[in-house]
Amino acid sequence: MTSLKALLYFSLFKYPLTEEEIIAFSDSEDATAITTELEALVTEGVVYKINGFYSCEDEPAQIERRIAGNEGARNIAEKAERMSRLISKFPFVTGVGISGALSKGFYDEDGDIDFFIITSKRRLWVARTILILYKKIFLLNSKKYFCVNYFIAENSLEIEEKNLFTATELVTLIPMFGNGSFHKFYKTNHWAYKVFPNRILGNGLDQLKEIKKPGITKFVEKILSSRLGERLDTFFLRLTYKKWKLKFSSMNQEQFNVAMKSTKGVSKHHPRGFQNKVITRLNEKYEAYEKKYNITLNKEHA
Repeated sequence: MTSLKALLYFSLFKYPLTEEEIIAFSDSEDATAITTELEALVTEGVVYKINGFYSCEDEPAQIERRIAGNEGARNIAEKAERMSRLISKFPFVTGVGISGALSKGFYDEDGDIDFFIITSKRRLWVARTILILYKKIFLLNSKKYFCVNYFIAENSLEIEEKNLFTATELVTLIPMFGNGSFHKFYKTNHWAYKVFPNRILGNGLDQLKEIKKPGITKFVEKILSSRLGERLDTFFLRLTYKKWKLKFSSMNQEQFNVAMKSTKGVSKHHPRGFQNKVITRLNEKYEAYEKKYNITLNKEHA
């Protein structure tokens, strides 16, 4: 039921898929078999085909929402590129990519632009702190077009949580600016393309734009490439960790380590625990469909 699993995953976001997308997000390389399975599911009334889209719900409004969101993504693309370029000019940033809903081609008035940022090793927290200060001071703390919630360092490129959610985010990531770090990132996380064998490894790298640092950034990087920079990085890590532990004290340690990961090589700020929520909701959908249609769907792990 590889096609059904793809549809169920995206149904969590009320996002119907085309046949091509279902094949792309399936774990089988047999496109013909996927198409045959999909046709059978439609015939059996398990899924619905509406105006060329497949959905788990018979709701044409979801198709309209998707089409409008796709148009919104096209309209915001120029803005997203400008903000990506801006972020790339900050000290110790070596790669900038777009993640979240926009990386799937969807954007509406309630959305924001999520950025995935790669930094120099041992300077992640310096880079993050400078970007956060910029957001607070110059953008009045608005994250609408400047949601910088996931950082990894060049020496910590492997995504530790290997599951359907992280694999989906990884293969849909849109690399925007970089000087080589994204190539290493995709090679390090080749595992995600075993989850989705029909996706192209590092799709978009051919359009990756080179990072060009202004003089002031080069000066700051030179100054902070010393022991001072190392001490500042450690200080910002400890300061942020203590702040988050107090602010999100309701989280148990296991939840905190995933949603608010704070190490020398990784910084995540996902206080809503979105990853775990998605996997939990998906497994609940699996169970519902197993009972209703007498089919077997292997559960996902977080």
